[in-house]
Amino acid sequence: MPLSERENYLRTVTMTGPEWMPCGVGISGASWDQWRGEMEAVLVRHPTLFPRFKQGKRNFDAMDFGPAHRAGEAFTDAWGCVWRSAVNGLEGQVEAHPLDDWSKLESYRAPDPMTQDDRGPMDWRKARRHIAKARRERRLTSGGLPHGFLFMRLWYLRGFENLMLDVAAGAPELPRLIELVAEHDRARVRKWLDIGVDMMEFGEDLGTQTASIISPAAFARYVAPVYKSLMGPCRDAGCQVALHSDGYIMELMDQFIECGVTIINPQDLCNGIDDLAREVKGRICIRLDIDRQRIVPFGTRREIRDLIEEEVRKLGSPAGGLELGAGIYPPTPPQNVDALCSAMEEFRTYWWDGRGVCRQTSAGLDAREPARLA
Repeated sequence: MPLSERENYLRTVTMTGPEWMPCGVGISGASWDQWRGEMEAVLVRHPTLFPRFKQGKRNFDAMDFGPAHRAGEAFTDAWGCVWRSAVNGLEGQVEAHPLDDWSKLESYRAPDPMTQDDRGPMDWRKARRHIAKARRERRLTSGGLPHGFLFMRLWYLRGFENLMLDVAAGAPELPRLIELVAEHDRARVRKWLDIGVDMMEFGEDLGTQTASIISPAAFARYVAPVYKSLMGPCRDAGCQVALHSDGYIMELMDQFIECGVTIINPQDLCNGIDDLAREVKGRICIRLDIDRQRIVPFGTRREIRDLIEEEVRKLGSPAGGLELGAGIYPPTPPQNVDALCSAMEEFRTYWWDGRGVCRQTSAGLDAREPARLA
């Protein structure tokens, strides 16, 4: 009997022998707005990756891009941060920070995690029903915190430049603000664990193109203790811990693992495929974020296929430990998305269909030995 989607995923994460590599492609609202029916046609051609997609359900002339994703619209989130986007379907930036002056901290209150989500009401009863339905259908269950749950939340509240100076100077108010955000996050984590999920998702962007935004020493001082307080209870409950971060994060990787991360979602070319293979492979599961800066948006079909092949061969194994994910943003054309989907479909079973292992030879090679790169 084939593995369920949930069983296969958990075997991938725990490196205990899945039957295929999880792959996913997410289309941004901006790309839907740009390509419309042409993008729909791509998804229809790839039902393996989009099994629940229904063509024609999206009204392209009345798309709701969601809070903080509507061009020109000012949106105030539950924390009092004012967002504005320049492009429909792309998240904007915070243009007004409620704690831009420390004098405002005394009277500031975090939103109620039991009733408010970052950008709307929080319905925990609905969340519980959704998780129960997924569990009955043998699908993976997950909870999590909104993107930008801690470090990014601090700069949303303070402003980026202010926060960098706070960290550099050791502002005496900073620990109090961190604890205010952490207390809110811990309450949400406890609620998800009470509901019962297979995996908790944490996400914020900690890297620039070439280095982490915060130094390893400052991360250890200000961020890691909160990460441990959020992720430790998840691990104690037998829950997998996934962390996403854009940018270069290799210098923080050891601390992520120490904090309790079991699934890391790094960008591929920014961090380096070979470096990820050398320093991360086999330690925790890699949910690889496929290039969205150069090859996928601008490359040829062959270049896209070659990238996926290289990543699967270097970072994957018969035991698992690798999944592929890609976000599609302008100006990536539909034909490149099609090439990406085709490559994922081609290589998703690479390690289990005979291509990724050496066959028995007169030299007596182990049949499970990874194939060598040419």
